[in-house]
Amino acid sequence: MAAQKINEAHEHIAKAEKCLKTSMSKWKPDYDGAASEMAKAAVAFKNAKQFEQAKDAYLKEAEYHTENKALFHAAKAYEQAGMMLKDMKKMPEAIQLIEKASIMYVENGTSGTAGIALDRAGKLIEPIDLEKAVDLYQKAASVFENEDRLREAAELLGKASRLLVRLRRLDEAAVSLQKEKNMYKEIENYPTCFKKTIAQVLVHLHRGDFVAADKCVRESYSLPGFSGSEDCVSMETLLAAFDEQDEDKLSRVCNSPLLKYMDNDVSKKKLLTPNY
Repeated sequence: MAAQKINEAHEHIAKAEKCLKTSMSKWKPDYDGAASEMAKAAVAFKNAKQFEQAKDAYLKEAEYHTENKALFHAAKAYEQAGMMLKDMKKMPEAIQLIEKASIMYVENGTSGTAGIALDRAGKLIEPIDLEKAVDLYQKAASVFENEDRLREAAELLGKASRLLVRLRRLDEAAVSLQKEKNMYKEIENYPTCFKKTIAQVLVHLHRGDFVAADKCVRESYSLPGFSGSEDCVSMETLLAAFDEQDEDKLSRVCNSPLLKYMDNDVSKKKLLTPNY
């Protein structure tokens, strides 16, 4: 089966080369035909588990689409080449190609597809490189923000914020959380704003900035439904515990369901320990 697919792939490559030849009656290479044949070759190699050759075929396909000024199809081919590198466990190289594809999507005017590609790349690299994943999620968020797709942008910033906390880059996490919260406020998703306020307070307290934590709660009073809510009361109690250095009260708040079952990267107990 594999041998048959490999032979099939080489047949398509031969056809692609034929498409590129010129003659007295054919002045220009047929880049569209060549790209189509290389795409078929790539799939055949992929089915034969020949990922290196499949990757090369996809790169050739991308090259021919670029010559034909078909940027969207070129980007798709670069993305597919990246997935072959992923299957070969060459993740940094895979991410480079997916990022290249995302740039081409933007140039083509299909920014939404670029954002989706960057999000996918972030998920792929996250298990092995948190720093790069943050960068990719932030880029994806910027793409969606520029398209006024604030819900998608906020969700991606949320992924970046979570990883910034895990990386202990708390100053950047605080900025990211504020930007997220502003987006949710703009689309009038107030319950999520409440949760972002809690995350902000926890991050600021771990940074040792009680004033910033208190300011987050005070500013949130202007959000419809926040004042008097469970989220509000919990944060007021937490801030009072810090201010009074009341460890028993602090422990009760930290063990409350509201905090205990939040996003684990934000609500870990070490974030809640006051710096006495």
